[in-house]
Amino acid sequence: MQQAYRTEAEVAKDGTLTVKGLPFQAGDKVEVIVRRHKHREPRNMGRPLLGKPIQYIDPFGSVAEEDWEVLK
Repeated sequence: MQQAYRTEAEVAKDGTLTVKGLPFQAGDKVEVIVRRHKHREPRNMGRPLLGKPIQYIDPFGSVAEEDWEVLK
């Protein structure tokens, strides 16, 4: 089984990256994958109605009947 270790680090002005305190032994071969960190948005950002209760006042009633030209 492969051991995985995740951490966050900041790239220095000169473009270097230093990661300290890794839980591996000196001389171990490791795979390095670097990707930009996305800051997580608080839950429901952009979806303020997500999880809110829904109430159907007239679920079988006509919707926008006055907008149908064929009925005029």
